[in-house]
Amino acid sequence: MAQAQGVSEATVRRIWKQHNLKPHLVKTFKLSRDKQFLEKLTDVGGLYLNPPDKALVLCVDEKSQIQALDRTQPGLPIKRGRCGTRTHDYKRHGTTTLFAALSMLDGTVIGDCMPRHRHQEFIRFLKKIDSETPAGLKLHLIVDNYGTHKHPRVKSWIRRHPRFQLHFIPTSSSWVNMVERWFREITDKRIRRGVFRSVPELIAAIENYVNNHNQNPRVFVWTASVESLMAKIAKCKEALDALH
Repeated sequence: MAQAQGVSEATVRRIWKQHNLKPHLVKTFKLSRDKQFLEKLTDVGGLYLNPPDKALVLCVDEKSQIQALDRTQPGLPIKRGRCGTRTHDYKRHGTTTLFAALSMLDGTVIGDCMPRHRHQEFIRFLKKIDSETPAGLKLHLIVDNYGTHKHPRVKSWIRRHPRFQLHFIPTSSSWVNMVERWFREITDKRIRRGVFRSVPELIAAIENYVNNHNQNPRVFVWTASVESLMAKIAKCKEALDALH
């Protein structure tokens, strides 16, 4: 850029700094094209901001294909002036899928690891939720639009258990489901840095993390109103329309 504009590299860097420009960084985004976006966002946002009485709001999703990875050599520990290190290559020992339900009331998590990610496993997890929550409460489950959650057998099971009600987030809007925030916690604090020599070892680590989390749970609070979110989305659409 400096060569093309006939100025020094220092001048280019100074201009970038003055205008807080970072051309070396790129962030990703995607606007939902769901025709029922506003209705679904209003429904889920209402559950977050004004939860119904005598009911639990649970954010449910699956973290699929978690790999049991073992490094080819032991890592070097952190020391003064040097971060911890690990080899760039690894050995794969299989995968597991973590089903999780985050309570918006107290931040506790109901979790279960299963080998596959089908409607059979989802129904099994719904049964686990049913057994581990107070029987007198209605359950409002916030889920995404994955086909497993809309399978005919899942719909049939929900009809036979009227205290369950599924609320679907807009398509391409995983940020609306608060359990994704908890998935980031377990990924950063336990899975990504871990060394697992087998799938059972990985599952044991996940279960241990869930148990420790539930002893001192953290509540994730949703504060954004539908109006503020729609205003931001309108600005994004304006910017996209201006480019095209």
